[in-house]
Amino acid sequence: MIIPTPQKLDLESTYHSLTRVEKFIEDVCDECNVGQDQYGNILIAVTEAVNNAIQHGNKLDPTKKIHMVAEQFGKQISFRIADQGNGFNPQEIPDPTDPENIEKPNGRGIFLMKNLADKITFEENGRVVNLIFENVSRN
Repeated sequence: MIIPTPQKLDLESTYHSLTRVEKFIEDVCDECNVGQDQYGNILIAVTEAVNNAIQHGNKLDPTKKIHMVAEQFGKQISFRIADQGNGFNPQEIPDPTDPENIEKPNGRGIFLMKNLADKITFEENGRVVNLIFENVSRN
């Protein structure tokens, strides 16, 4: 089944919003008949993107919003996560697998997203991340 219209969710920039994200992802994946193995990748990658938007983008400011959109195109699902922060340059994020970065507590989120999604793009100076997952529908 294809999502008839894009599914949307607006969130406050608090960690409490992550429970709504999980429910949103579950509903979208159920509607799109996503396989269990792909569901895990989607859940982790999208949750990490929203967590980054809350913490790094909007700096935990509950007055700033995060806007999510999920769309299905055939067997492909895309998630767009936008924050109201100042943005960043994704090319400047250090590689967390580099030995000098292994002990650092931050810097793994984008690495995870890149490895779990089939495609990741950034727009608007890093304020928007698009995660694309291919061949996810069991139909």
